[in-house]
Amino acid sequence: MGQWVAGGVEPIRLRSVRKLEITVSYRIRLLQTDEGWSASCLDLPGCHSQGDSREEALANIREAIGLWLEVEAEEAGVKHVETLELSI
Repeated sequence: MGQWVAGGVEPIRLRSVRKLEITVSYRIRLLQTDEGWSASCLDLPGCHSQGDSREEALANIREAIGLWLEVEAEEAGVKHVETLELSI
């Protein structure tokens, strides 16, 4: 902890800050048809999306995964979910 100084505690000063980053990967199946692209997340049942282009389908499935995880958390009784960047 910091040293005691008149009027309070001296703040802790870190010499270096490291960034902690956690990444979760999901398997995606992309299918191209005459109507465009469809995308399914193989790890999340019922998580599907589509797009006119491959890039649009990937952007849409990324959003669908986020929404799927929010609904799953809500149904499990999680009251609050945050995404934070933590520096230690």
